[in-house]
Order: sequence, then structure tokens, then C-alpha cells
Amino acid sequence: MTADGREPVRVRCRGIYATALTALLSGVVDSSAEADEFAVTRPSEPVRRRFDESEFADTPPAVRVGDAADRTGVAVTGEPEAVAHLTPALSGVAADTLAVRDAAPRGAAFEAAVDRTVGGGAVLDLGEREAYLPFDRADDYVEASDRLRVQVHETAAPWSDRRPEAGTAVRVGGPVVELVRGESGASAATPSDDERELLRTTELLSATAPDGWGIAWQYPALDVGVSAMDTTLSAASERAEAMDATLSGRATASSDDSDGDPERLSAPRETRWVWFGREARFALDEHRRAVTGTMAGHHRLKASTERASDAVDFVEAVRGSVGLDAADAADATDATERDTDDLDFPFAAATRQFGPHEGEAVRIAHGKPDGRLLDLGRATVTERDPEGRVVLERELSSSGEYDALGTPRRPGDVAVTRVREGRWWYPTAYRGADGERKGTYVNVCTPVEVFPEAVRYVDLHVDVVRRPNGEVRRVDDDDLAAAVEHGDVSERLAERARSVARTVERAL
Repeated sequence: MTADGREPVRVRCRGIYATALTALLSGVVDSSAEADEFAVTRPSEPVRRRFDESEFADTPPAVRVGDAADRTGVAVTGEPEAVAHLTPALSGVAADTLAVRDAAPRGAAFEAAVDRTVGGGAVLDLGEREAYLPFDRADDYVEASDRLRVQVHETAAPWSDRRPEAGTAVRVGGPVVELVRGESGASAATPSDDERELLRTTELLSATAPDGWGIAWQYPALDVGVSAMDTTLSAASERAEAMDATLSGRATASSDDSDGDPERLSAPRETRWVWFGREARFALDEHRRAVTGTMAGHHRLKASTERASDAVDFVEAVRGSVGLDAADAADATDATERDTDDLDFPFAAATRQFGPHEGEAVRIAHGKPDGRLLDLGRATVTERDPEGRVVLERELSSSGEYDALGTPRRPGDVAVTRVREGRWWYPTAYRGADGERKGTYVNVCTPVEVFPEAVRYVDLHVDVVRRPNGEVRRVDDDDLAAAVEHGDVSERLAERARSVARTVERAL
């Protein structure tokens, strides 16, 4: 029970950040969260071994936290009030952490418009987001301009190159049991012997599914007791009844009815995406280091590539096998006592082993505080040094004008970008094919991360430019102020961006 009499928010954590977030939410490390605000429930076995067994509950979570597909952040999904309470604790990990509300959370139902068909499915307009409807998840023929009632079955981070996936089937529930609208009886997604056992147990439960809903037990149901099955089915039934009440009062749009805007009908869960920056990854290293041996750059490397992630596991396993405990790791690396330009992070070894190497091409992944990720194109690595400095060069193919520089952009122009791992800004110098200087644009951003296939950061709106005549000025301060007012950027992060911009302006 919390100090103000509320039950703690029950949270289940999975993925590469699970140990660090468990330490944070359990009060093992100092944080802005009160120790009794959250109760970590049902941890994975490796995480459980790193903590006192008594710290964990075995009740169903109100919120589930798991990796985004690219592992640069996490999805926070669950009961809306619980998600709203948990998100600030996660976004407060470091200044370069951003939180983005998902307009299409898993389980949300929409009246959607079919924008177009592509390959094996259709692109749906949900209003604030697009979704993808595979044809095999639709109960009828689908073509452009149709209006369909759909439910989001799989979410996608707003910075990913995927859309959320939807289907015309309506389901409620979670990892243990789902109820499916329009079906009846019970089934189980388990081997036949286990299915028979689950179906026999279903007959003994006091909870039942509402009329018109079928019960579909999921594999995790094998690991919970009868009482937990009963509680979980009862909660799912309540959500099914609420969904029925919402959908039954609305006429279903006909497939050829193209009138009206897309509309969200129901969202029993909320999803917010917490996007970690480099500083956040090093702060999470420190949280993890409080309970187990953790190398410098643990989360930074794990987020970069699967091969690097496996290498981290190997290094830490070897160090653990020779008696390196959490305290030893903290003394050995002392990583988070310094600025993010961390001398203990093995940048040279990481890039030598996993890339990028000189001559290779990488994407410039230009994030936005509202969660979008823009691809600025591919650039060739022309220089790289052990201290984290990388020079990128790309040839431009379009015409126009360089933003804020006022100089013409022509095909054949060359952009030379100089980044340094961990720095809050980077310059790009533009020149013509004949060598004519067209100005320098300094982007203020979250600390740069040089991943094997992409240079990543989040743009913080305010920038500094130097025109060919030597004039220096700051631009886009108003955009940063608007982002703060909209809630995309915290005042803490905005002040850091302004401070960096002032320093760069003086230096130029």
C-alpha cells in the first residue's frame, strides 16, 4: 500500500531493460519513484535470480513493459491510469528520454477507412495513425475506400518503419486468456494433452465468458493456478462486456460506405512508448549494475545489433564466472559517474567488430520528439577514430534551398557531417560540386549514437547556422517552445538544448 492509501501499480518487465527497470521500480536504486509505488510481478527467471524473491508479486500485472522492435525503447501497455502513473518514472531515467502516446494501442477498436491495398493487405486510415490489415485477418473482401470495423492486434513504435497490424476479429484479454467476439466454447493454444486439462479446468471455474464470446487460453495459462485462471477470466469477461456495450450501440459501417472520418470506438488499454537516448542507456547500466555485473555500455551495445547483444552476454558471463560481482563491476567501469562521453565505453572495439567501418554506408536516423523517425538518406563513412569521431559524406540529388542558410541546393552538392558518439550536437557542411561553400548547419540533438547501420539521435528543434558570409544565428527556438507546450519535450530537456545551442553559437 502506498503512502496515500493506493495499491501499488503492478508491473511486468521483459526485454533487454528488464533487470534495470526492475531495480528502478523495486526501489533498489535511488529514483524519483517511491519504493511502494510499484510492485514488479512475474519476472523472468534470470531477473528473479538477481533479486530477493520476496520482492515480487505473482498477481496479474496492470502494466506490461517490453522492448520496442529495434530495442531503442520500450512499450508501456496496460490499464490507462496505471500507464499514466508509471510513464513518468521511466521517462525520468535521464534527460534524453522521451515518452510518446500511441494513438493506436493494442486492443483499440476503430471505424477505419481503407486508404489503399498493397501486396497481401490494405493500409488503413485510423485518423491519427495508419495501420496494416493483412487480407487473411479480414472477414470479407477489402478494397480501397471501404470502411471497416477493426481492432489493433499488434502495436508498432511510431519511430519504426512498421505500421500497427489490425484485424476484423475483436479480442479482449491478455497473455493468459483471450475472449473472441462472435465465437463460443473454449480452446487452448497448447499441445493436445495440456489443452484437455485446461478445458477440464475451465468447467470448474466460477467465471464464465459473456454470451457471444469464445474462450481462448494461451500458453502461459499452464503456469498459473486455478484461482489465478478464475480471476483472469473474470477480468477478461468484464472487458468483453464493456466492449460489447461500446460496439453494440453503434451501427457497423457497410464496406462501400465512404462517408465520415475514421473514428476510435474503444481503447480499453493504453500504450505509451518510452524512447531511451544514450544518457538513459548509461543510467540504466548503473541501475543494472546495482544488482549484477554489468559492462560499460551494456544497454547501448544491446540496442545496436543482435551480434553485439550476444557479445555482451558472453563478456558478462565470462566475467561472472571468475567472480566479478555487482560491486566489482561498478569499481571496474565507474561508467555513469562521468558525462556520456564515456572513456570506458569500448567504442573502438565495438565499431571494429560490428561496424560501421570506413567505406561502409550508414543511415542518418533523424528522430523527432513526437516519436517519428526520418531517414535523411545513406552516407559513406570516410573517417573513424577510436575516440568516437565519425565523418560521413553524402551526395545530394535534389534541387531547392538549404533550410535557414538561404543558399541554393543543386544535384551533385556534397554534405559532410561530423559526429562524435555521445555529443549533443553535430555540424553538416554543404558545398557544391565545384567546391563552393554553401554554409554549415549545426543540429542540436540528443547524444549521438553510432550504431553499425545507422547514426541515431533525436532532433531538438533549435539549431545554429553559419552562412557562407560568416553570419551565425540560432534558428527554430519557437519550434522548441511549441514542443514543450505540446508535451513532446520536457522543460529539463529543452533547457539542455538551449544551453548547447548557446555554447555552439558562441563557438562559431
